[in-house]
Amino acid sequence: MLTTADKRAAFKKLHESGCFIIPNPFDVGSAKALQHLGFKAVASTSAGFAWAIAKADNRVTVDDVCDHLAAISAAVDIPVNADFEDGFAHEADKVGVNVARAVKTGIAGLSIEDFTGDNSKPLFERELAIDRIRAARQAIDADNSGVLLTGRCEAFLRGVKDMKLVIDRLTAYAEAGADVLYAPGISTPEEISTVVKAVAPRPVNLLVGAAGPSLKIAGDLGVRRISVGAALARTAWAGFMKASKEMAEQGTFAEFANGYPGGELNKMFS
Repeated sequence: MLTTADKRAAFKKLHESGCFIIPNPFDVGSAKALQHLGFKAVASTSAGFAWAIAKADNRVTVDDVCDHLAAISAAVDIPVNADFEDGFAHEADKVGVNVARAVKTGIAGLSIEDFTGDNSKPLFERELAIDRIRAARQAIDADNSGVLLTGRCEAFLRGVKDMKLVIDRLTAYAEAGADVLYAPGISTPEEISTVVKAVAPRPVNLLVGAAGPSLKIAGDLGVRRISVGAALARTAWAGFMKASKEMAEQGTFAEFANGYPGGELNKMFS
């Protein structure tokens, strides 16, 4: 097994050139499967993990998440990036305390978003949002951990499609210490290239869900990292719910024919 320091060094190296996919497992088994398939790093998903423990997205606790991150980090021999939501606090100093705790789980990176949790006023005030990134940076650097910090501007994802605001925030987050910048919800080539150019040379993470550019196209636009959020979890739940509804509503079992072979799963986890 690689050491935590090895994983963090490898994660940093991945961000130096090219474009890579960082898929989002929702439990230890899915994380190990993604490693088996050859992915060089994985990232947690707040929604996927929440559903796996029968909670809604944004309803998990910092205790839940830190236990989850520690379990995944210990299970795989590749770097783990944490979806650390809003840092599980509003105040910058409390975000710093929670980030320091997350660093101890063995992760190689984490993201802090500026979503307030209130759809009527979705973004933290600009200065507070910057202070929160700065506090996360200080917590990461306190023990020279080498964890990469991603600053997320949630504007597009929350219906605030203001590119000037997004660029202003992302560049401010970079100045406050974010290593990677992320604006989930941008999707067109124009939006993507605008963000990439605005924050260069800092790397950009792109969220791709049901549709989006290929790895090659995203790389040509200057994207460094592609994550898929809760898409893998939703896909897994789709198969489960379709088969379960067939049993409940029709009393038949035809959907089981689409299941992944148990023997192959046993080989993968042996």
